[in-house]
Amino acid sequence: MNLRAEILREHSISNTLKLAGWVGKDVFRFHELMKMFLNDEYRVVQRASWIVRYVAEQQPEWISSYMQQMLEYCQHPVPDAVKRNIMRVLQNIEIPNKLQGLAATVCFQLLASQQEPVAVKVFSMTVLANITKVEPDLKDELRVLINEQMELESAAFKSRGNRILKMLENQ
Repeated sequence: MNLRAEILREHSISNTLKLAGWVGKDVFRFHELMKMFLNDEYRVVQRASWIVRYVAEQQPEWISSYMQQMLEYCQHPVPDAVKRNIMRVLQNIEIPNKLQGLAATVCFQLLASQQEPVAVKVFSMTVLANITKVEPDLKDELRVLINEQMELESAAFKSRGNRILKMLENQ
């Protein structure tokens, strides 16, 4: 199967899940997907990010060798879908200690930005909450940032923000 051609052929959940299932059976296919995800044209990158998300749910250990590149990628102008899917993946996996500083920096930047969509912000918020379990010194900064935005953001932000604020209080 020509993965790139299949990614471009159709943008649908059924195609995404089909490709994620195929890629998730072979780590070499995953490397091919990640090469496209990190280096290809806009449309391929955007669609590949969705597949990466589903493969990461099946094979979370495969993400670790790409985690730094993914975090650094979020610091550049990339499609919202890319940031959303990266943060969605990172909220559900353990970030190695050596990358927690970079992850915290990226997530604080995304969370503080007024240009980011709410989904990017809430997933970033969750990644940060997970990091505070290892780095409790970040709790206060996260609390302040969430509280500053509570009245300005959507119901989804408020819901996740309230849940994380309660979690921070109970840690």
